[in-house]
Amino acid sequence: MKPIEHGACGVVALAVAVAVASVTMTAAAADASPERAARPTAGAARAAAEPPVSLVFDKNPSDPSDSRLYLHRKGKPTISYRAGSGTGVKDDCVRNKGWMPNGNWRIRLKSTNYNGDLVKGYAVYLEDMRCSKGTVKRTEMFIHSEMNRDGTQGRTERRRWDGPGDYRSNGCVKLHPKHIKELFKHLKPGWPTHLRVVS
Repeated sequence: MKPIEHGACGVVALAVAVAVASVTMTAAAADASPERAARPTAGAARAAAEPPVSLVFDKNPSDPSDSRLYLHRKGKPTISYRAGSGTGVKDDCVRNKGWMPNGNWRIRLKSTNYNGDLVKGYAVYLEDMRCSKGTVKRTEMFIHSEMNRDGTQGRTERRRWDGPGDYRSNGCVKLHPKHIKELFKHLKPGWPTHLRVVS
């Protein structure tokens, strides 16, 4: 604030200064009011917009069968599992061989006793989505493993987990049987609406 000049206008200047100071103090008090304190800051608004739980599949270009599926809580990864997608083909437009296209895949349904032709037991069924070039729609995409409908291990190769080679898939996100069961337990309090796929 400029210093107050004394003289003919000194009294007026002093009165104005006092009035300005009074208004400033009143505005500061208003900012410190409970209503102001209750208003969210920009950072708090961003935190509130962050989904409380999310799933992120991070594809590994060096080895698609050794990628990671992350469970995020409030934007931070808390759990991760090894996961695969595809047969090693990194072109997401190659049906039944290429890895899963990047994007936000809506979760259609989740089941602990899914009974599809190929996918059984613990499974998360995802929406259809076009590949990165838009030439192919990837359908019948899941997060799943190899097991019987009741979650037990079967006798045939499709129903029995044999080792690292089983992380390969037709494009779906594929987890070890133990890990997909753990994932369902961790998500029991509240499921996300989408799977985010990145690379």
